[in-house]
Amino acid sequence: MEKLTFADFELPVKILDVLADLELFEPTPIQEKSIKPILSGRDVMGIAQTGTGKTLAYLLPVLKTWKYNKNGNPTVLVLVPTRELVVQVTEIVEKLTENITARVIGIYGGKNINTQKLLFNDGCDILIGTPGRVMDLAIDNAISLKEIQKLIIDEFDEMLNLGFRPQLTHIFEMMKEKRQNILFSATMTEAVDEMLDEYFASPVEISLAKSGTPLEKIEQTAYKVENFNTKINLLEHLLKNETDMSKVLIFNNNKKHADLLFTKIDELFPDQFDVIHSNKSQNYRLKAMKSFENEEIRGLITTDVMARGLDISDITHVINFETPDVPEQYIHRIGRTGRADKDGKAITFVTKKEEPLILDIELLMDKELKFIGFPEEVKINPNKIASEKDEVVMKNPAQVKLNEGGGAFHDKKDKNKKENWGGPSKRKAPKKFGANRAQQKAISKSKRKK
Repeated sequence: MEKLTFADFELPVKILDVLADLELFEPTPIQEKSIKPILSGRDVMGIAQTGTGKTLAYLLPVLKTWKYNKNGNPTVLVLVPTRELVVQVTEIVEKLTENITARVIGIYGGKNINTQKLLFNDGCDILIGTPGRVMDLAIDNAISLKEIQKLIIDEFDEMLNLGFRPQLTHIFEMMKEKRQNILFSATMTEAVDEMLDEYFASPVEISLAKSGTPLEKIEQTAYKVENFNTKINLLEHLLKNETDMSKVLIFNNNKKHADLLFTKIDELFPDQFDVIHSNKSQNYRLKAMKSFENEEIRGLITTDVMARGLDISDITHVINFETPDVPEQYIHRIGRTGRADKDGKAITFVTKKEEPLILDIELLMDKELKFIGFPEEVKINPNKIASEKDEVVMKNPAQVKLNEGGGAFHDKKDKNKKENWGGPSKRKAPKKFGANRAQQKAISKSKRKK
């Protein structure tokens, strides 16, 4: 059977020219499955693994039917969960529409809202943004959502995980009901199901793969490691000895640990790595991502802010320095490699405490990770970081008196179980500092008279 090309979907020549410049001629499976249903005008719910080409799957059919709006209000709204995704999707839309008269604007929080309002002075056709900033600008009447004909929500599950449901429902209420809704999600969760039932009209479901199925092109391995500091030693060993680790993305579970790891790795490999997370400024994050994309640095240390949707080419390895707490997040992390039909490698460092999390991940994927023996030449560091220590330190242990039974906490004696119903006549006058203000003033006044 002959393979389909983008030309088979009768896309505008101006868009086909751009795709040809990008050396894109054949649709990916999710694009092939999505374009016709979206062109039909029905609501669509796409479930596809990360890295499968979802962005073009919704943009191409939407741009095919897009028409210029003289009123200057957006007719296409694309909602994504993070600032990085806003930047990425905006760049793709701008590229696809470079031969078309379309006004494209990307907005997100963290930038001066008054400056962003000025962007709409000349009108807007296609708006890409995070839910919070879109809602704020609509409330301030900087933009009108009344003329939206196509609503696209990308990374729907992650958006709900991040707590954007109130903003989403507010945005739905600002738009007219007669519109096409195009939703894409990497996983189908209960929260996604609830929103579909409540707000969308029986969307056509397009499923590329079972939720949680890992990309087959990714080799997945793991090491059992003593603790955080020993993980640093193991990472140093791998980076020094594995010559194919040329473009490495390293995930931590939180910002503090990402910064701690970066400090150590920067000492071992000066100027070869950078770190990004939500505490870094937007300019810093974009600069670091660009350096990583252009291979000016060897690796990037990050949190799950980089786990969703971002398309950085040719990442050779994803390293889960810490095992994610949510099994689905593992799928999103490793999906940063093995993209565009290329092979990738994912390595996970697992402590004893993290082993139950691995079982959940394996259950979700219906696949076991391959554990590799810990290298003998790697030194085990017995020192634990603060979060690994289990000791509970009491502020004033000397002041805790134990009763005869040996417990620090015990029942009150019967005489101390009286209930206090309040009332000034029932209270004894407190000594010195407890006297009320009126009493203190009277005493001071009498002393002055004397």
